[in-house]
Amino acid sequence: MKDTRSYIKQYLAKNKALFQRISEYIYQHPETRFEEYESSRFLASECEQEGFIVEQGVADMETAFVATYGSGSPIIGFLGEFDALSGLGQEPNETEYKPVKVDVGHGCGHNLLGTGSLAAVFAVKSYIEANGLSGTVKFFGCPGEEGGSGKTFMVREGVFDEVDAALTWHPSPANAIMSLSSLANYQIAFKFKGIPSHAANSPHLGRSALDAVELMNVGVNYLREHIIPEARLHYAVTNTGGISPNVVQANAEVLYLIRAPKVTQVDEIYQRVCEIAEGAAKMTGTELGIDFDKACSNYIPNRKLESLLYNHMQELGIEQPTDKEKAFAEKIWSSLTDVEKGGYLEVIKGFGYGGDGSEFAGKYLSDSIAEYEPTEGILPGSTDVSDVSWVVPTAQLTASTSALGTPLHTWQMTSQGISSYAHKGMLRAAGAMALTSLQLLLNPAELIEVKQEFHAFREKHPYRCPIPNHVQPSKLEEG
Repeated sequence: MKDTRSYIKQYLAKNKALFQRISEYIYQHPETRFEEYESSRFLASECEQEGFIVEQGVADMETAFVATYGSGSPIIGFLGEFDALSGLGQEPNETEYKPVKVDVGHGCGHNLLGTGSLAAVFAVKSYIEANGLSGTVKFFGCPGEEGGSGKTFMVREGVFDEVDAALTWHPSPANAIMSLSSLANYQIAFKFKGIPSHAANSPHLGRSALDAVELMNVGVNYLREHIIPEARLHYAVTNTGGISPNVVQANAEVLYLIRAPKVTQVDEIYQRVCEIAEGAAKMTGTELGIDFDKACSNYIPNRKLESLLYNHMQELGIEQPTDKEKAFAEKIWSSLTDVEKGGYLEVIKGFGYGGDGSEFAGKYLSDSIAEYEPTEGILPGSTDVSDVSWVVPTAQLTASTSALGTPLHTWQMTSQGISSYAHKGMLRAAGAMALTSLQLLLNPAELIEVKQEFHAFREKHPYRCPIPNHVQPSKLEEG
């Protein structure tokens, strides 16, 4: 039996150019939620060429797929994402804002995320093959994480039911275990329908849908004082009813994202928001339609699996950044606002960093791994990895791929998406995940402990998918 650490390190080093090429391809073909046709096709094709059996269109989503290699137990899953964000098109490797014609970009690093998970599963497959081992590895091509909760739809359809453990990661400025829980959320469109009329000659005959949207937003803003402080309410007016002020707007829409630490809390706030919307419709004499778009649960950490993942992160260590990488990072830092610079610690603490930042003095890149400290804290964001964690023991890490202070969903994050430093972090994450999965495969007792912890939680906390059965995945629409 070959030494796992040496084998995985050599495999990733040997195939570094392959994974950089895959990451760059996904980066150069940015696609928004549930429209990742090129990215999904490309990744699925790479899996087939590597000898995986690929099932496409799973969970009734065109861009979702599962690639499988091996046979028998255990079944270890790797979660891959590849969707991009609208409004974040940016030339790569630039230290100033340089938008591109197609204003879509990987401002959350999902080109790295998907490729890193792919690299991990390819490495494990190679080790299984080289040593004649039994066991199964699966790469889950998960679309629509950004505002679509693709994994939650996949969970609802039973895609992960046979998996024994799942691993994933996320790019960021830090190296840490993502041990925090997260905020559950609902996303809902409120659509008002009124009556058009001449705004000067006969305004009394009209019923303004735009007035209804504005009144609803005012009511919800007053609600903020009377919900739990951990909750978040965001909205975007997606349809203002047109650009003619002399016409009473007959149609208007607003999209809400409601977050809270627990699904039950989100649901309670949602019911109150619906009542406000109904009140706005009554005040304006308009009709109200409510379209439930998507939802996700709060993340459930598995401490045993996290500890294994952390040990392998430490085992692999971090290669020091080059002078060129440091200089690039310093220029990215200089492009940040004073507020962003001042809040850089909050950014990395959201990914599991628990220190005081003293080790980063005079630096612009992370060159250390944060100590693993299980915490009951909550990440002030949401992820559909959460729903996977309710049905499969799950752990996730973050690896540094960007300069300190870089906020996600910014042009700076997009710009750094295919840098040499980003690809180092990507392969660092791949190595840690690969070694963790092999530890579970080679040491059944470890997997038993992971599953015991998971089942102990589930016995007390039954899972209910937050997305109603009638709701189907929808593509991004902007009105």
